[in-house]
Amino acid sequence: METGSPYLNLLKNRIMLERVPFTDRDSRLILFRADERSLWVGLAEYEIDPELSPAITNWRFTDEAGEPCACAWTTYPHQILNQTPGGTFRITFVDPETLLVALPAGRSGLILHTPMEQGQTDRRGGILSRSSTSPCSLVYTTNATLLCNRVTELTNGQYEIRLLFEAEEDAALLLNITRTPGFNRRVLPASQALQAAEQRWHDWFAGVPEVAEQYRARYYYAWWVMRVNLLYPYAHPIREGMVPSKMGYVGVWHWDSYFHALALRHRDMRLAQDQFRIMLDYQLPDGLIPDIVHDEGILAHTTEIVEADITKPPLTAWAAWKLYELDGDREFLNEMYDPIIRFQHWWFTKSDPDGNGLCEYLHPWSSGLDNNPLWDQGLPVETPDLNAYLCLQYDYLARIAEVLERPDEAEQWRQKAGELAQRMIELRWDEEAGLFRAAHDGQLLAVRTPFNLFPLITGRMPAAIADCLVETLTDERQFWGHHPVPTVAFDDPAFNPLSMWRGPVWLNVNYLLIDGLFRAGYPEQARELRRRTLELALAADDFYEYYHPLTGEKPPRATHAFGWSSALFIDLALAASNELS
Repeated sequence: METGSPYLNLLKNRIMLERVPFTDRDSRLILFRADERSLWVGLAEYEIDPELSPAITNWRFTDEAGEPCACAWTTYPHQILNQTPGGTFRITFVDPETLLVALPAGRSGLILHTPMEQGQTDRRGGILSRSSTSPCSLVYTTNATLLCNRVTELTNGQYEIRLLFEAEEDAALLLNITRTPGFNRRVLPASQALQAAEQRWHDWFAGVPEVAEQYRARYYYAWWVMRVNLLYPYAHPIREGMVPSKMGYVGVWHWDSYFHALALRHRDMRLAQDQFRIMLDYQLPDGLIPDIVHDEGILAHTTEIVEADITKPPLTAWAAWKLYELDGDREFLNEMYDPIIRFQHWWFTKSDPDGNGLCEYLHPWSSGLDNNPLWDQGLPVETPDLNAYLCLQYDYLARIAEVLERPDEAEQWRQKAGELAQRMIELRWDEEAGLFRAAHDGQLLAVRTPFNLFPLITGRMPAAIADCLVETLTDERQFWGHHPVPTVAFDDPAFNPLSMWRGPVWLNVNYLLIDGLFRAGYPEQARELRRRTLELALAADDFYEYYHPLTGEKPPRATHAFGWSSALFIDLALAASNELS
């Protein structure tokens, strides 16, 4: 069955329910297929495994005798269709907390198992609730005739809801799963709810720029990910933030937000800007921008691994400038300028423990490279990537200062950028290896990663050093293999193609290198890396968190429908398409 929208038809069965959930913008509800005949419904919440605290553990569809029946599933962004021998059920969102199930005409039924603590039925449905882990209520309401409406307490700590309907055309069941006492029990005609959902999704896709045909199907799927990963953190209901994934990453991560904004700027500039604001709303008095804004507050300090304040790499000015390039919003830069200065100051006053003018990561999480072998010898670690980011941030502060008509400050920032670039060369350039060295406790680290090449992205390296860095990057034995760029060199003893930041390819690393190659004057290599990065993403069956650097497949622990992989694919595909046209 086709829809009235070419975008939705393009994405027919793109949501693979066995591993990617059916969900919606701002919704905590995530629907998966449990097996060929049933669904389960989880709640996407910070550091709570949805499989351990689901709203519905088993959702089956029954015939008129109440027996579970065979199911044939079809997905679109706006609905799940389940064709059974007795007719077709359709599931859609009415609002972020409410699902509507369009019922087939005639007799049909549902069986729901739910880990609630108490429940009761009423004339049109029932109310069940729990107050323990992930407190919520499940409220169900129908405008069909209920031939059976039975709630039974099971021996495994769950309740079974058994329903049998006599339904006319346009009848529906409403499932409201909510943390609040204000229940939604208004059952719309099914066709009206389905049409509204279809229109919402069509309008979202219709508002994005066109892209070259070879990217089109995957491009619109990426925009699906961008919309469904939008949430309001419970502790910060003012701004809508984008989470990396509703499967394991339910919070607004610092540097993820900047990468997400690079795509969102093409669809909704205010929403893109809010990805910065939601982080800066929680900037600490000393200038630190937290690592995560989540349901319970923020993460800005930890005692795990080592005790330290934690943040993410200083890319705020670089990313803010990319938004400005698209719409010329001077006031946005004005809003960002002072917080960025405070953040830059934090790094040099709080994260240079040896006082040599090069900053260090005091905790692995502040790097974003959680288990990279750069940390194997201990902490803190002075890394080339961190100081490259800080150098870049000085240069973009200078650009912002010029727009704000503060020429003296612009000159000051450029001078600091030049001094920092020179300091990196003096202390950490290894000409023989063709890269910059990281250091711990005064000792140079032997491990080779792309982050040892990141001074290149500043555009401030002398030609001889820049050429050498590009030669190292494009060495097939080290980084330019079948799927560049691995997070540890292919021929380094620490290389592990399955382990997160110890070998797999991450699209944000490639994006930063592509951007940096253009900045440093190597457009041919930049376009080649962009082409190969897009090919990697197109060949996979989803947007993975990270990719196997030899096969392009998903490593076992990588998640699906990942935010910055989707966002950066969008931005790279648009750039490539613009050059083609």
